[in-house]
Amino acid sequence: MNKLIKKALKITLPLFLGGFILYWVYRDFDFQKVKEVLLHETNWWWMSFSLLFGILSHMLRGWRWKQLLEPLGESPKTSDCVNSIFVAYATNLIFPRLGEISRCGILLKYDNISFAKSFGTVVTERLIDTFCIGVITAFTFFIEMPVFVTFFQQTGTKLTSFSHLLTSVWFYIALLCIVAILILLYQLSRTFSFYDKVKGVMAHLWEGISSLRNVKNMPLFVFYTFALWLSYFLHFYFTFYCFDFTHELGVMAALVMFVCGTFAVIVPTPNGAGPWHFAVISMMMLYGVNNLYAAIFALIVHGIQTFLVVLLGIYGWAALSLTNRKQK
Repeated sequence: MNKLIKKALKITLPLFLGGFILYWVYRDFDFQKVKEVLLHETNWWWMSFSLLFGILSHMLRGWRWKQLLEPLGESPKTSDCVNSIFVAYATNLIFPRLGEISRCGILLKYDNISFAKSFGTVVTERLIDTFCIGVITAFTFFIEMPVFVTFFQQTGTKLTSFSHLLTSVWFYIALLCIVAILILLYQLSRTFSFYDKVKGVMAHLWEGISSLRNVKNMPLFVFYTFALWLSYFLHFYFTFYCFDFTHELGVMAALVMFVCGTFAVIVPTPNGAGPWHFAVISMMMLYGVNNLYAAIFALIVHGIQTFLVVLLGIYGWAALSLTNRKQK
């Protein structure tokens, strides 16, 4: 019964957290205006162009993952690597952070790839991604520091205004997100301690983590990494051109919102729902977009991008089943 309750909480708590933040952000919102903008004011050519980079980012991650697996003597099909990424991101919509486990399980099922080794390469990927977003964040913060300072002041997070801090709803939303991240880290630590109890698994896990130093084509790996993060950014940036009220925002504005949105999706909610909206709306308002249109932008863009993840997940699951139908 306890295990059943824990599993239920892992599913319901992220949904509750994301739902609560969405409710607070859109509690007095006119959703009829969203329908009008979606049907009559959205440039679908630019939206389609943006979605292409969303698909490309998934494919690049799959191609790069295969490079990390090759030094371990593993040779999964390229299509299986890519399709497993599609399925993983869709899985995260229902079970946040379980997608990383699911893609390793897919390669174990269809390509007989050691789960511990593949999971080790996933850890390596996450370390590389952390480094990349750290560099992007440092660059963005240095260039656009006044914007971040203004954000801290308006949300009541100034150290010189502690009393205002305690009365700011924005502060409590941010605090709630931080607590959720800490809970996620705690759960991950328990997962690693479980693997540690299994004989020989940690050795394979470390082998997967250290696979980076033996990548055969390092220039290609670096290119994939650069192209991956560029695709993530363009996937977001080109959505600015979909609406009259955002098309004049520049690259730096997009970079600021991209960084804030990237950190927001760390919070274990389905595709960052709630925290992502909060972050993007807050930053967009600092660049002169009024609250109504900022909220519309966040709702439409996040909704369409999430729908893309669902479609890719369905495609990936179907493609894996069809291309591996002869395998037991």
